[in-house]
Amino acid sequence: MKTGAMTAAGLALFPAACASADKGADMTGEPLFRLSLAQWSLHQALWDKELTNLEFPVVTKQTWGIDAVEYVNSFMKEESRDPAYVAELKRITESEGIRNVLIMCDGEGRLGDPDDAARTLAVENHYRWIEIARELGCHSIRVNAASEGDWNTQRDLAADGLARLTSFGAEAGINVIVENHGGISSNGAWLAEVMRTVNHPMCGTLPDFGNFNMGEENGGWYDIYQGVTELMPFAKAVSAKSHNFDAQGNERDKDYMRLMRIVLDAGYRGHVGIEYEGREISERDGITATQELLLRCREALTPEYS
Repeated sequence: MKTGAMTAAGLALFPAACASADKGADMTGEPLFRLSLAQWSLHQALWDKELTNLEFPVVTKQTWGIDAVEYVNSFMKEESRDPAYVAELKRITESEGIRNVLIMCDGEGRLGDPDDAARTLAVENHYRWIEIARELGCHSIRVNAASEGDWNTQRDLAADGLARLTSFGAEAGINVIVENHGGISSNGAWLAEVMRTVNHPMCGTLPDFGNFNMGEENGGWYDIYQGVTELMPFAKAVSAKSHNFDAQGNERDKDYMRLMRIVLDAGYRGHVGIEYEGREISERDGITATQELLLRCREALTPEYS
């Protein structure tokens, strides 16, 4: 595949002037946390065919200086059925020194479906993503804990599906991690209870700073600081979701310094994923703004946590 030509086409969308580069690459010793880029940050460019899944990792590194990426299965759902495609993605990332962190998996069924057969199918649908994650060198797949029923029913159903999928993942050395992603899964206390029910070291969470809307039927918005606090003891990844910024470059609706203190107080030192989902500025500018905000947080917090 003519990767160089594809990358050049992708980079044309992201001028070098916006490449604020993750300063972590220049720091002496290990940084307090490293940055990764969640592919959903560029979902519009991907849907519009302005960027391809194969171009995404190289564009990420060359535009923002970020050498770790998080995929979304939607952008390679059919292509990845071809082992040659996965091998090419692996070759590209290895040759460019890019770390494949995880794959976010959607549209594969409800792991907490009340119907036994549907729940089993959902579990089995995720198997190939575990295998692809292993081939790419990821540490996890991110899944959803969708179900229905009362608190205990949904907890037990989700825990059943997650436990079965985690057993498969453990054999491959891949974690199964759950994001707060709408409905009761955006209730931090509930999702933490699911984790305790599964009780497996390779089943964890991916706390997302922006996904605590439980829906009106479940009480609306859950407190994001409480939710992140409840989910961090099980976290194997973190999604620093952003939407809108003020004139000083701070997220208008979330206190990133407070959130990052919660993350660090839990002992987490892994990748923090940039996931821009706003509409007031472009995807490119939103990624840059989120990156710069996280770097300011890291600089301010490093003396305290080092």
